[in-house]
Amino acid sequence: MKSLLIICMFAFFGCVENDNRGYKVKVGEMVPEFSLTLMDGTILNNESIKGQVTVLQFTASWCSVCRKEMPHLEKEVWQRFKDQDFKLIGIDLEETVEQTQKLIDQTGVTYPIGIDTDRFIFQAFTLPKAGVTRNIVIDREGKIVFLTRLFEAKEFNEMIEVINEEL
Repeated sequence: MKSLLIICMFAFFGCVENDNRGYKVKVGEMVPEFSLTLMDGTILNNESIKGQVTVLQFTASWCSVCRKEMPHLEKEVWQRFKDQDFKLIGIDLEETVEQTQKLIDQTGVTYPIGIDTDRFIFQAFTLPKAGVTRNIVIDREGKIVFLTRLFEAKEFNEMIEVINEEL
């Protein structure tokens, strides 16, 4: 029985220690190369975010956690920091313009959103079969400084603190 307990503890703590939460990128690394066309036609890429603190928010209309998080991102992040050297970019996964516009209308967000039609951008940051509801905070030089997964108040507030410190 004692050996079974030790094996279970090793397995649990080993998983926690190696848990990447579905990310292939890490804090401290440079953001992978990407290019995204926003709903208004603006092209966003690594060069266009340099000099600004940026949050890339991966979302989808079918994701209930995303829908729960988006109004908080609007009010507590976008409205607070939008007049500074800051960008919050929503990246909707594999949806049509119509589906994405409906998501924007239903959640009431005003921050810019683009569509990752083939998951190419998402896959640059995540492991295969990774779930959505992710925020990636990038500093002015293009380095990843914070990663979130799902929507949890404590982590969300930590992300806001990191953004504030970077600005």
